[in-house]
Amino acid sequence: MLLPRSGDVLQVTRAASVQFVEPLLFRVIRVHDWATYDGWVWLDGYELNTAGDAVERRSIFVQVDGLRQVGGPTDVRIRQTRRTPLVRMADPVAVR
Repeated sequence: MLLPRSGDVLQVTRAASVQFVEPLLFRVIRVHDWATYDGWVWLDGYELNTAGDAVERRSIFVQVDGLRQVGGPTDVRIRQTRRTPLVRMADPVAVR
C-alpha cells in the first residue's frame, strides 16, 4: 500500500500493529515524516464510529502494509451542487 493521505479512511487491524486487537476505522489528518523503522509510519487522525463520526483524536504508529483503505478524501467537485436561483415573493404591501 502507498502512504495514506490526509482524508483517507483506513481500517486498522492487528496486521498494522499488535495493539489493535479490535479493528478500528481511522480518518487520517496528517502523515508524519518522522524517521522510523522501514515500513512503519506515524499517523494523526480520528477514530471513527460505525456512523463515520469522529469519536477520538489519536496518533498511531503502524505498518503501512497492514493498513486497508476503505474510503478516500471527498472529491470537492462532487459536493458542489447546482444551486437553484432564489425566488423572491412579491411585496404584499405593493400587491394591494
